[in-house]
Amino acid sequence: MAIIDIKALKGHRKQTYRLLPRLRLKTPQDALEFVNERGFVYFWPIKGIDLPSLWMGVAGERSVAENHDDPGHVSWGWKDDALPKKIWYYGKILRRKATIISLETAPYFYALSENYGSIEEDYLLAYEEGRLTQSARKLYETLLDKGILDTISLRKEARLLNAKESQFNRALEDLQKDFKIMPVGIAPVGAWKYAFRYDITARHMPELPEQARKIGEAEARQKLAGLYLASVGAALFRNVNKLFGWSPELTRRTVELLLKKEVLVRCSHPRDAGEWLALPGLLK
Repeated sequence: MAIIDIKALKGHRKQTYRLLPRLRLKTPQDALEFVNERGFVYFWPIKGIDLPSLWMGVAGERSVAENHDDPGHVSWGWKDDALPKKIWYYGKILRRKATIISLETAPYFYALSENYGSIEEDYLLAYEEGRLTQSARKLYETLLDKGILDTISLRKEARLLNAKESQFNRALEDLQKDFKIMPVGIAPVGAWKYAFRYDITARHMPELPEQARKIGEAEARQKLAGLYLASVGAALFRNVNKLFGWSPELTRRTVELLLKKEVLVRCSHPRDAGEWLALPGLLK
């Protein structure tokens, strides 16, 4: 079995993660081009998950700074300024972490969501089938009825002021990861004078459901898995499965199709055991 060339893999990631000084992101336009190039990235680097992030593209391979004046935090302003501009899709998507998705790639994610075309009915079906909590239902119905609301107002209008913080945040994440709601701006409210403003995804980006309707689920999974491996170069099979949250059977089917098309190669790692997948050009 072929073995991953670690030197080639590190070189690949220095390119795709924009870690080389000459490739660093210096402007909002650089950030947009980076997201469009990769298809999707994290906002922050997430421990234990290999994926490019906006922070690393700006600041390199160092921990996220606690000091708010750190130059690397320019990425925060870029993200906030982009929210109402519809230049990319932002939300807590992959592993419930802040994810930035290109407009070209977003329909492939949406095609795998539990949304079928009706903003007034899809959430009720999810609730009846036990895939949506009562708190998430209340939040969604409030946005549906009241329009765009900031986090503070949304919690109040949904009558969830007495709900636990974890319960409220979980409901927001549930709705985001299934592309039912999305942050669309920032409001100067609350103790920190900073809160997301939310809207119904299909109402804020009505073109998204129509674009997704033309994409089959198998096609969507191949596209997303292919983009992931194109970014990271090599990954364990189980990490592909964990990142997207698909069933092992669906992940296996997707990987086998990509192997058949020779987009990926099944291989081994010189140090880490397990079932590895890699781009053909990164093998010894």
